[in-house]
Amino acid sequence: MSGHSKWHTIKHKKGALDAKRGKIFTRIIKELSVAARSGGGDPAMNPRLRTVIAEAKSVNMPNDNIARAIRRGTGEEDGVSYDEITYEGYGPGGAAVIIETLTDNRNRTVGELRHMLTKYGGSLGETNSVAWMFDRKGYIVVDKTAAEEEALMSAVLEAGADDMGDDGDNWEVTTDVGGYEAVLEAVKQLGVEPSTAQAMAMLPKNTIKLEGKTAQQMLKLMDALDDHDDVKQVWSNFDIEEKEIEASMA
Repeated sequence: MSGHSKWHTIKHKKGALDAKRGKIFTRIIKELSVAARSGGGDPAMNPRLRTVIAEAKSVNMPNDNIARAIRRGTGEEDGVSYDEITYEGYGPGGAAVIIETLTDNRNRTVGELRHMLTKYGGSLGETNSVAWMFDRKGYIVVDKTAAEEEALMSAVLEAGADDMGDDGDNWEVTTDVGGYEAVLEAVKQLGVEPSTAQAMAMLPKNTIKLEGKTAQQMLKLMDALDDHDDVKQVWSNFDIEEKEIEASMA
């Protein structure tokens, strides 16, 4: 199971997604602005913006908030300008970490991330120091209670998905970035709402198993990164046993 999938499962168990709704709104507003700035404010002509709008609606963001964020991105309304910067490094036990950020202050962000990684036994690396360990894919997660395996597999493979796997509690669907929208639509045509749907995910080619104190440090690092206001997404290649997850929640 990929580190990202593992982290998704942990956050779900902790109920952290609901607890952090405010941060989710903030992140999506930044993403809407950046997507509109880079590709224009018309979702019909901007696939990335279309994807972010769909995510915004899935968490019940008001239409006014969505429209305002897009106008800021296209320059029709004043607002803070954000840059997309990806940092790479290592967590406890040598686990690779990729941190995608949306920031209005590069120096502040890199300084805080470096401190955070060091605090939990990791380090900040150079560009491309770990990116080669990951594949960029479309990534869709469906709770097993929401769809039958055969029906889901048939639908996604027919739509062009690369693969569908089993991570225990969920079905994981991967696809080429270019085929993501078609596969996502095939899932929704079944009446299924994915628990995770990402057009450009960084999925590890191989995983590294962490145990004991190292595993606990990794979970604390992921939690801290996830809480940081400038962090959009974190990817890692760690694998942790269920007992370590339960211990982190005790």
